[in-house]
Amino acid sequence: MKLQAKLIFSLAFLLVSLTGAKVMAQGATSVQPSSNGDRQFKMDTTFSAHSIRDDDKMFQMAVWRRIDLREKYNLPLYGSGDIKDDGIITHIYKAIVEDNALEVFRDETFKEPMGISEFQENFWIAANGDSVFVKNLYYLDLMEDFVFDKHRSQILFDVKYLELVMPSETNSNAGQKTIGYIRYKDFYNHFKDHPEAKWLNFKNTSKHLSYAQAFDLRLFKAVVRKHYNPDNALIVDKIDPDHPNAQLQAYLNSLEFEYGLLEWENSLWEW
Repeated sequence: MKLQAKLIFSLAFLLVSLTGAKVMAQGATSVQPSSNGDRQFKMDTTFSAHSIRDDDKMFQMAVWRRIDLREKYNLPLYGSGDIKDDGIITHIYKAIVEDNALEVFRDETFKEPMGISEFQENFWIAANGDSVFVKNLYYLDLMEDFVFDKHRSQILFDVKYLELVMPSETNSNAGQKTIGYIRYKDFYNHFKDHPEAKWLNFKNTSKHLSYAQAFDLRLFKAVVRKHYNPDNALIVDKIDPDHPNAQLQAYLNSLEFEYGLLEWENSLWEW
């Protein structure tokens, strides 16, 4: 009887120990995000350079922005000199064509990869067949999610992809043309330790930054062109076609939307 009792007690103790270990392994990931339970949470590991768990996103808004490299604030990305051969557009081109480090796609669904020859034609040839100069490719569009991460209690900008755009003026005034799309994660990983591609500090040459650092620090000015809406329309498309200056009104509306996001963030902490 004593032997039987000892066996029963040992078995019970073993079961309790195993149950406790299981509970510890499945503990709250908000307390210990690096625990094994974190693997159960869905997150974007394809496009995002800094993935956020979907369950931690209390608020999310998709936003499309345009960086005009000619603006004073964006000159460190545009490059130096007249031909801008040390700017971000040139380095993206080299990463795709020469280094074969970035995969380029035809559209924002990222289902159709683009060949190198097709990309080169899109990059260098305008609608009328004329060659273009890289300094005239001064638009860089991006799509990102404006996210409130409840785990970190922070507003985060989760960039998804970049779009190279040929302006209408460069494209023989035939309308702007998409050159290609690249995943932001690929861009970030390639340029985070690049020896040549830099955000240029014209005030202090010892403090040039990598493109990854520049984007992390938001060292660019970008105008909102579109946000998630039922019509999937650009802000300018919502302006009355009879408006005397639709472009200016679209810019004012984009600023209003931007200030709305800032006000939303500010109101989080009022209560």
